[in-house]
Amino acid sequence: MRLTTKGRFAVTAMIDLALREEKGPVALARISDRQSISLSYLEQLFGRLRRHELVNSCRGPGGGYRLGRESSEITVADIIYAVDEPLDATQCGGKQNCKDDQVCMTHELWAALSRHMVDFLDSVSLYDLVMEQRRKVAKNLVPGVPSSLNVAFKD
Repeated sequence: MRLTTKGRFAVTAMIDLALREEKGPVALARISDRQSISLSYLEQLFGRLRRHELVNSCRGPGGGYRLGRESSEITVADIIYAVDEPLDATQCGGKQNCKDDQVCMTHELWAALSRHMVDFLDSVSLYDLVMEQRRKVAKNLVPGVPSSLNVAFKD
């Protein structure tokens, strides 16, 4: 099992959104610029995230996206599932038809790994990731320089 770009970009974009939504809706174009993710790709991802009610869109001038619920209520697993990212390490996709329509000798090993991955990703909230980013930025701020001049959270 390998997490693809889709899952990685979705999690990254959701962290970016959560870091900045206090100021109002966040435009995808801004996330695109900050994270170097194609705008059209972000639009596809956010369409899926919206269908799973992880984000809400706001139209009009100053529009963009907001979280659909509190960051502490959104897990990494929620985000990855929303963008149709498989979290399955088995060769058969969990169907137990790995080898000649039979369960292979290592099926239970990979199924257990899949369960552990899901459990882990379900235990990490978007809030946890946002707080981790804020701690990293706080460590890198230059003492005596107003936070508005530090570029870590550059809009």
